[in-house]
Amino acid sequence: MRKDLWGRRGAATRQAKQIKGLVGRLSIAVVALVICTLWLFSTIGLNRSSDEAKDINVDKLWGPATSGGWRPSSAPRSYWPPPPKESNGYLRVRCNGGLNQQRSAICNAVLAARIMNATLVLPELDTNSFWHDESGFPGIYDVEHFIRSLRYDVKIVESLPEISGHGKKKKMKAHQMNPPRDAPLSWYTTTALEKMREHGAIYLTPFAHRLAEEIDEPEFQRLRCRVNYHALRFKPHIMKLSSEIVNKLRAEGHFMSIHLRFEMDMLAFAGCLDIFTPEEQKILVKYRKENFKEKELVYRERRLIGKCPLTPEEVGLILRSLGFDNRTRIYIAAGELFGGDRFMKPFRTLFPHLENHNTKKARRECPRTRRFSSRLHGMPLIKTFMPTYDGPSNFANNLMGHRLYYGFRTIIQPNRKALAPVFMDREEGKGANFEERVRNVMARTKFGEPHKRVRPESFYTNSWPECFCQAAPKDPKDKCPPDNVLEVLESQMESEGSGGLEEANVSDRTGTVVTKGT
Repeated sequence: MRKDLWGRRGAATRQAKQIKGLVGRLSIAVVALVICTLWLFSTIGLNRSSDEAKDINVDKLWGPATSGGWRPSSAPRSYWPPPPKESNGYLRVRCNGGLNQQRSAICNAVLAARIMNATLVLPELDTNSFWHDESGFPGIYDVEHFIRSLRYDVKIVESLPEISGHGKKKKMKAHQMNPPRDAPLSWYTTTALEKMREHGAIYLTPFAHRLAEEIDEPEFQRLRCRVNYHALRFKPHIMKLSSEIVNKLRAEGHFMSIHLRFEMDMLAFAGCLDIFTPEEQKILVKYRKENFKEKELVYRERRLIGKCPLTPEEVGLILRSLGFDNRTRIYIAAGELFGGDRFMKPFRTLFPHLENHNTKKARRECPRTRRFSSRLHGMPLIKTFMPTYDGPSNFANNLMGHRLYYGFRTIIQPNRKALAPVFMDREEGKGANFEERVRNVMARTKFGEPHKRVRPESFYTNSWPECFCQAAPKDPKDKCPPDNVLEVLESQMESEGSGGLEEANVSDRTGTVVTKGT
């Protein structure tokens, strides 16, 4: 009896061990199957990416990107009352930084004046911090066009008025304030508005990035687009000089513009020092200590997360991998490149047809380039644009925004983080399939198509979908309004008792406004 019991127990134990072994083997098999499945999918993905890379058509990159039926429309879509006859006071701002940073600040100033029901004094442009260009707003932009284009949105005056006191007249004094960076709308409707009502005028300085970019109200975002893409127009002689340079280049065939952000300030900011000589590194370290917060930066780590600007040679290798040949004509939009000609020489070997505003040809077309360098940074209105470092680069961000708004013009925007291991492998002698790997990364580029804005992408880089519409949309809210915006806004101003104004030439502001009660 006991022997049978032990026999049954032994059999049960052996069976349990067999089952346990079977489960173990099945687990291993399942894990192997999962790994193989993942490998298979990744292989399919790589093959698809490779196929996409082969489908990149260089000829198509000279034309606009696919729009998906979208077109720009920054006109109001809902009731948009005219500025009140009596404002809450005057708003002065001092826009600091380079021309493109100042441009964004002007858009923010108009929006701030709108939400505060304030009269905007023509924005002041900082002339000392970087460009040392004393042109100011009236020397760069068409003031009359600016004021006339925005008359349905805000009241704008060229200077603060004079006030009478003790039998004398003197210029009104504005109360100076320093707005928080990326301040919410509520700061302007509470803190700033309170001081405006108390003093009659406020002076916000400095005024760069002093209003949050992401705002839930689409009408406010569309106002920014009306300022940026329609109201802010360069003076006629600047437009003429720009057109002459661009037309001269276009007359000889296709050309692209590359914003080669390989300059001392950006390299010092990024902390990408190891590729330079010890003497050059000392210069960059010194510049960084004097201009940026102290922070320990490791070159390889910065490179792998895409924080280093592309070198000129890397730019050339990307273009060659995409299929551009050495006949391609390139306009370099950049300041003085750091590190001398040794960095440009490999690029020039790949693409010998290079132009910039310092070349002999450009200097003949624009003799005032050196004195008014800030103005020229609005010039590359070209067919194909490639930024090599998109943030924090106000020029590249603003230009990409303009190209998106004006017909989805092609943008070749390298993903530096995805490209970093490809370039680092090449530097370490592991350059097999280099061009194919570069094409696989670039195949995932939007090339200027409409796309969802994802942080840290700026609204001034991508104003889709707020400032766009579709003639035949899937969603009714995206439908383009009729083209009677001038008539409706004019009638609203008259009905509000503001009085009619002479018709402005703003035919590019298409759309309509829903009047009260509709």
